[in-house]
Amino acid sequence: MIRLRKAPNFSIFRAVPGDIGIFYQRIAPMTGFIPMPELDAIDRKILSHLQADSRLTMQELADKVGLSVSPCHRRVKLLEERGVISRYVATVDQKALGLHVSVFISIKLARQKEEDLNRFARAISKWDEVLECYLMTGNRDYLLRVVAADLASYETFLKTKLTRLDGIASIESSFALSQVKYSIALPV
Repeated sequence: MIRLRKAPNFSIFRAVPGDIGIFYQRIAPMTGFIPMPELDAIDRKILSHLQADSRLTMQELADKVGLSVSPCHRRVKLLEERGVISRYVATVDQKALGLHVSVFISIKLARQKEEDLNRFARAISKWDEVLECYLMTGNRDYLLRVVAADLASYETFLKTKLTRLDGIASIESSFALSQVKYSIALPV
């Protein structure tokens, strides 16, 4: 006959002393921050459809992703709250507005000190002609994408705005001949 031993009296839910050799840092919770778990297939479908057409009704979107309206709406709200969906915009055709010239401008600053970089960023942020601006690595400091109606308009922008900024060492302009691809939809 085999005798069974009595099971030890312990619980995995008991209190663990705080000084048992495990060191950790307590991080204060971020207010307004909702952790983003990995996007699942349905979230990716929602994002894909909204990037293609943000004017879809919630019913149309729910039908496309295979959900009923309430869960679909809940997912969209979570994506918005977590900052995955940052805003909804209308994409306007550049040429339809008479802005036929796209120029990519490489800027080299005289100095790369933080105050110079910040001054440049503040100045160009106010100009509507500048659609995009990137701080770059390499032999140039900034790359700008600027639109203008024609060469004369671009020349006016160059003379009245860009060249009047202090601290610019050189400006190189490259004109786009045609647009091969343009998309604002991110791969999801």
